[in-house]
Amino acid sequence: MKESKRPKRMQKPAGQMLFMSDHVAENADAIADMTATERPLHDYVSEVSERTDIRVGMPLPMGAYAHGEGVNFAFFSRHASRVRLELFDHPEDAMAARAIDLDPAHNRTGDVWHVWIEGIRSGQLYAYRVDGPYQPKDGHRFNFNKLLLDPFATAISILPDWDFGPARGYETSEQEQNLICSKVDDAGAMPKCVFTHEHFHWQDDRPLRHPWPKTIIYETHVRGFTIHPSSNVGHPGTYRGLIEKIPYLKDLGVTTIELMPVHEFNEQNVLGINPQTGQPLRNYWGYDPVSFFAPKASYSSAGGLGQQKLEFKEMVLALHRAGIEVILDVVFNHTAEGNELGPTLCFRGIDNAIFYTLASDKRYYKNYAGTGNTINANHPVVRDLILSALRYWVLEMHIDGFRFDLASILGRDSTGNLLSNPPLIEQITEDPILRGTKLIAEAWDAAGAYEVGSFSKGWAEWNGRYRDDVRRYWRGDEGMLGVFASRICGSADIYAKTGKCPECSINFVTCHDGFTLHDLVSYRNKHNEANGESNRDGTNENFSDNYGVEGETSDGEIESIRIRQIKNFLLSLLISRGVPMLSGGDEFCRTQHGNNNAYCQDNETSWYDWSQLEQHQEMYRFTRGMIAFRRAHPILSQEHFYVEAEISWFSPQGDLLNWTDPKEKQFACLILEGEHNALYLMFNAGADAIDFSLPPLLPDTRWHLAVDTSHEAPQDLFVAGEEPLWENTHAYRLAPQSSVILLVRGTISQDSQVALRDPK
Repeated sequence: MKESKRPKRMQKPAGQMLFMSDHVAENADAIADMTATERPLHDYVSEVSERTDIRVGMPLPMGAYAHGEGVNFAFFSRHASRVRLELFDHPEDAMAARAIDLDPAHNRTGDVWHVWIEGIRSGQLYAYRVDGPYQPKDGHRFNFNKLLLDPFATAISILPDWDFGPARGYETSEQEQNLICSKVDDAGAMPKCVFTHEHFHWQDDRPLRHPWPKTIIYETHVRGFTIHPSSNVGHPGTYRGLIEKIPYLKDLGVTTIELMPVHEFNEQNVLGINPQTGQPLRNYWGYDPVSFFAPKASYSSAGGLGQQKLEFKEMVLALHRAGIEVILDVVFNHTAEGNELGPTLCFRGIDNAIFYTLASDKRYYKNYAGTGNTINANHPVVRDLILSALRYWVLEMHIDGFRFDLASILGRDSTGNLLSNPPLIEQITEDPILRGTKLIAEAWDAAGAYEVGSFSKGWAEWNGRYRDDVRRYWRGDEGMLGVFASRICGSADIYAKTGKCPECSINFVTCHDGFTLHDLVSYRNKHNEANGESNRDGTNENFSDNYGVEGETSDGEIESIRIRQIKNFLLSLLISRGVPMLSGGDEFCRTQHGNNNAYCQDNETSWYDWSQLEQHQEMYRFTRGMIAFRRAHPILSQEHFYVEAEISWFSPQGDLLNWTDPKEKQFACLILEGEHNALYLMFNAGADAIDFSLPPLLPDTRWHLAVDTSHEAPQDLFVAGEEPLWENTHAYRLAPQSSVILLVRGTISQDSQVALRDPK
């Protein structure tokens, strides 16, 4: 190995503090000299002098790992001719404090470059430079002038005004863009990797492993959840802010929180201006990762020099203590490096031809994610990287599961063809570390693959057909009776043919992508003008309605219909077999004012306005009550599809239902809960009130009213055990666009069960 000459020695950053919580403080052996809850950062960064011992190192494990009295760095690049490791004093430094050139004869084993350096401790900043051919037409885009992130880095420093421009590996002034290698050194404009090695006391924390039938998912965004001033938390927009809201989540009754991307990304990589405000647009959602191991630094309340990793762990531990699982929304299908005109940040400069799926003209990228590039996920090297990342989040960060964005891409080969038995998906499914985690696929991609119902066994799937069919039924579309009935019963028409069960269906009406529940019943059309794309972005197929006025209104009748419809959606979701997923904020009517693609709106359009919780207490109470209702009636969440003895179907008149009539919009179903309980669910998606006949009851059994979405609180939903007696034993009048649940108590003999199930 050879050092490049750097006259200055490493200096210890002054005045920076490493955040430590009370949880971390319990680890006395690692932080024995810590005072209160903070410890100076310079305790974690030691000088690396000219006399520091530097050795050949080891090729495994990959990344930066503490070994003995130093740190071993291992870095993959097959086609590189030269690799340099650079150590930095500060995140904004353009000049390295120390640079170590790795000798290919000694510091390389196979395709792995490695070195061991004495004395490095947590907080050390580092990055790589990699040289090799710059031949875009052959798929190679090496550029030694560009600082590169370690793909295995567990923390990335914060760079508030991160501009991807200097990281472009080509001369932008050339007519033939991206064919001429750039000579611009971008070190001062790049964040740095942070070596982290603090001990965290997990206090005997164990995976919660809530069974799928008891799982209720709440999808949310770490920053957006608490950044609004109305959140009243001490650390808004952070992991710690989310901790402060745990009592709220626990009171609501959710078992699992699904976090939108927390892998490091650049908020500044969305170009454009909001034409309505003149403010720059920002990458809010985060579906453009620059690292698969590093938690988002700006979501830490205490800084981005390793503190983000500790605070993330604190959040997971606190959620687990409250009985709430943590699922991460992970993006392994593409990266922020984009197409051939994008920046060189990591994979492109390390070995572009291996990490990405290239077109036949290797200057270009295949684009199955709709974002400019596609990860070559089934290349053995890339498979190992992804598996290592997943294991890291499970073992080191105690994550309970993953939702895979555009998961169908993970089943494509290097030419883009869908594989019948994709190696990566099989490895994830069978991996001994990941076997106990929740695996959820968004089983489609932007290139036409749609595998809902047929994704790999062992995986649950976002059921996009559930979303669309439930929306269409409650909008009053014709011909939706049968598919709506199938959706609330677990979608056997989708899953049974491949041997899957209801728990494979992640049921949702709304999610981050699309309208909120409030907007679904308030807007007939999308309103994405603020995104700066002339309202062309976002889907046009929302299956929504405004019931007379586009957007907000003071018309009491329209508001009444909207409230009923929101309750209908929530009731349908929470009585459906499968796994319900709520989009955060829907429980108190969060609005994005008709924007159904708010990926670039890091502002009040997307943030949770907690003042709405007080304004919409009725909806929060209803959501909380329906979650409790589902828990009180486990028949609704069984792991098998309904059998004939459990469920019967009726027309409003109490006779056989005509499933083939496209104009039918009303029906009922009787669900037997053994010998002591039965549920009678009635649905009316029509515009007129209608009388439903009730099944005959035998002595010692009576109907009780549990839920009626047409009633105002508190008559819309009753607490278990307090459901009032329904005096009319023969009929129930359903209001337009409403749903009702009656329940019967008392011993139900076999003869009674047969009588209840038989239509007139």
